[in-house]
Amino acid sequence: MPKRPAQNSIRPWAVAFWLLVWQGASMALSALWTNGHLLLASPVSALLRLGELAVTAPFWRAIGWSALRIIGGFFLSCCAASLLAIPASRWRWVRELLSPLVAVVKAVPVASFIILALVWLDSRSLSCFIAFLMVFPPVYLGVLEGIRQTDVRLLEMARVFRVPLGRQVRGIYLPAVLPHFRTAVSLGLGLCWKAGIAAEVIGLPGGSMGERLYSAKVYFQTPDLFAWTAVIVAVSVVFEKLFLALVDALVRKAGG
Repeated sequence: MPKRPAQNSIRPWAVAFWLLVWQGASMALSALWTNGHLLLASPVSALLRLGELAVTAPFWRAIGWSALRIIGGFFLSCCAASLLAIPASRWRWVRELLSPLVAVVKAVPVASFIILALVWLDSRSLSCFIAFLMVFPPVYLGVLEGIRQTDVRLLEMARVFRVPLGRQVRGIYLPAVLPHFRTAVSLGLGLCWKAGIAAEVIGLPGGSMGERLYSAKVYFQTPDLFAWTAVIVAVSVVFEKLFLALVDALVRKAGG
């Protein structure tokens, strides 16, 4: 039986259609107004500008600078959320203690956190902190739910037969938690990149991708703006695919 395509898969013809729409809109603005290219650069000009940027050292330094901090915040948040979910699954008072914090992080706009964090933090560490905050709620709640849904009968059998804790974690907890963890990090990855870049745009740490975006906006360098946006999307997608592939491999191994 042939495999059905995923409903959210992106088709090349659809991408080509919207690129043509973008090109047509850019050409129409340029025809109507002399400086129309300042409002909407064409995909061709954005691609050419991306090629010019890609052969420069500052381009790659900016990518590395931002990726190091945003990915660092993501991993720190995953570790902290997972570790805190363990006692929260066991003791009700821990869940009640963390509940207001999680609710606040989920409800407060990210711009408010960025502005407040600038009071206490240096702009260079801002994106790491904001990425940490945005990832924490989904990962904490996902891991907590996975632990709480672990089969109680398997745990009782493990206690009866005095199965070592390490084998319980590998054979019982991980198969239950990893699918929830995968769903949580899939959501958190998108949030951490969007929030991390927004923090850089507001905090303007030198040498970051957010600073490049802001400079392109200030000086009406529209091709640069689209080029850097494409780079941010590409870097976030590549990291997401790699990390989720690693989690999927762990899920298959735990399930096997």
